[in-house]
Amino acid sequence: MDIQHAVDNPNRLWCMTEVDIFRDIDAAEMDAMAQAAPRKEFKRGSLVYSPHQRVETLFILKQGRIRIFRVSPDGRTLTTAIVEPGTIFGEMVIVGQQMHDSFAEAMEDVVVCVMTKADVQTLLLGDQRIAARISETLGRRLGALEQRLSDAVFKSVPQRLATTLLTLSEGQPAPLGRGQHVNLTHEQLAALAATSRETTTKVLGEFADLGVISLGRGRIAVIDRQRLEAIRGD
Repeated sequence: MDIQHAVDNPNRLWCMTEVDIFRDIDAAEMDAMAQAAPRKEFKRGSLVYSPHQRVETLFILKQGRIRIFRVSPDGRTLTTAIVEPGTIFGEMVIVGQQMHDSFAEAMEDVVVCVMTKADVQTLLLGDQRIAARISETLGRRLGALEQRLSDAVFKSVPQRLATTLLTLSEGQPAPLGRGQHVNLTHEQLAALAATSRETTTKVLGEFADLGVISLGRGRIAVIDRQRLEAIRGD
């Protein structure tokens, strides 16, 4: 397909646009990748993949957020990454990351574009620019995982919840000055902060009493980021 046809069909390129690893890729290259990356939608709370659904696939997240987590033998969960739109995740042995023991959960309704192992090898790893950016992405994710593990050991529950709320609310709009919204249940937030739902509800109530957040059904609004940052600490 020629460049002009790709430009005339911008919807075909939707999966590739505003994705960090594809910056400076021309229209013809994007179109070839777009043909190999069909869209798929997942409802909030559904699993995009799990250890019981092993497929070596690369996902490009276009809308919504994804939580990557693991489950210990005693049933405890550890969130290892929160994937934001415009980046990649998946079972990627082919690019140096093995996630066969991980789950990927849609934190809200999400749209992903999916690439097979063969297409990743041909279209992505064959391009030195994209391959280098994939390595950078995985490196950052490993660093974030190490920080989460450290936080789980050394930080208190209020610190972990403050960190999670600040991370999830960053860049969110604040309608009518009512704070930046985090649309999660207490149970979902507890899983992200590696604590129990009961403890999360208690600490959130304390945050609300301090005036740093407000609480609603399935929604938390960050009112005072500065004070929440003070609670988070270093």
